[in-house]
Amino acid sequence: MDSKHLEDWLRDAHAMEKQAEKMLKSQASRLEHYPQLQRRIEEHITETQNQSQKLEQCLTLLGADASTIKDMGAQLTAFGQAVGGMMAEDEVVKGGIASYAFEHFEIASYKALIKTAEMASKPEIAQICKEILQEEIAMADWLSQHLDDTTHEFLVRDDEDLRAKT
Repeated sequence: MDSKHLEDWLRDAHAMEKQAEKMLKSQASRLEHYPQLQRRIEEHITETQNQSQKLEQCLTLLGADASTIKDMGAQLTAFGQAVGGMMAEDEVVKGGIASYAFEHFEIASYKALIKTAEMASKPEIAQICKEILQEEIAMADWLSQHLDDTTHEFLVRDDEDLRAKT
């Protein structure tokens, strides 16, 4: 099977991880009143950076030039800007919701990559994508488990007229 789609989709995933890194850094920088969320996002920034490197490794395994990364287009960029640049009063809650949705976008992307790599007889790439998938699932699960607490904390801070936004 031709690995053309695999290479294209690996490039898309690399662009996705670079966008995720920007979003996460922007978000983490404004969460000083939510230390648990800030710590987990900072951990995921490191995971995301490692994921980008792993995807570059996958592209190298295919003989592709990892330096010419394809842009996923306006939709992902717009989504990333919406998450990363939120300045609304309820940013922490909306950011948590958007991050949870983005993690599921990444999960779906890696599931497709795994199947494509398997069908292209590239088990090493499938294995790398499975490792990344587990990190994305773990982050989505963490966000899901903590959204109630983050929302509660925001509402309490807002009710007490504290700086609830960040």
